[in-house]
Amino acid sequence: MNRVEIAPRLEVGPGCGLTLLGGPCAIEGEDFTVDMAVAIRDICARVGIGFVFKSSFDKANRTSLDSYRGPGLDKGLAILARVREEVGVPIVTDIHEPAQAAPVAEVCAILQIPAFLCRQTDLLLAAGATGAVVNVKKGQFVSPAEMAHAVAKIESTGNRRILLTERGATFGYNNLVVDFRSLPQLAAHGYPVVFDATHSVQMPGALGNASGGQRQYVPHLARAAVATGCDALFMEIHEDPDRALSDGPNMVPLAELEGLLQQLLAVRRATGLA
Repeated sequence: MNRVEIAPRLEVGPGCGLTLLGGPCAIEGEDFTVDMAVAIRDICARVGIGFVFKSSFDKANRTSLDSYRGPGLDKGLAILARVREEVGVPIVTDIHEPAQAAPVAEVCAILQIPAFLCRQTDLLLAAGATGAVVNVKKGQFVSPAEMAHAVAKIESTGNRRILLTERGATFGYNNLVVDFRSLPQLAAHGYPVVFDATHSVQMPGALGNASGGQRQYVPHLARAAVATGCDALFMEIHEDPDRALSDGPNMVPLAELEGLLQQLLAVRRATGLA
């Protein structure tokens, strides 16, 4: 398996420490975003885990037309650039259209391909062409084996800085289920595997005009993923998830993050993967 360098002194893959890709689902405001990045950075530093800050400038795949989407590309990138410079952490954010790849890569270390867009050839090619790390979330409708095609599209640009993310498979309406066999199956493509512990407990469309979620199960799935051997974890985190503007039901409360990360590192040590 290839190691992937995200930033100086931060690699993901065999022999590397565990890394967290985490932060609020959507950018809710400039000061709030910076404050969350500082808080999560400090927690990760205390427990000894790598950190990449995540927040989205646009949540294009919302249930309802009236749902909050974010500040948009220009304002959102300005906020993320401030986080990068002032907080001193690399950034990951979603892109939804090929034209967004180049400007986002100027600010972000990782371009993230949302699960519903993991088959979009032009988007994958544009992301790969930037030379940035590309994190592809496996669609709920895609098998681990089929992700070989997403990998090949990015590799065709000469970019081998790829991460693959598991976030559950559709199991009936409003429900996702994680098959942990998918983690080694994704790893067989030759790239580090990320486990998305918060979207895996999402309940798409379950609230009628919004998605629901079961955040109480995030620790259970995260522990299982670490024991199985994931290289990094993706978690959306908020200081008050019940008041979040996007994906609140499945986000991890900030106050619970440090204890959860300590548990995950203990699991990793116990399995001999640390």
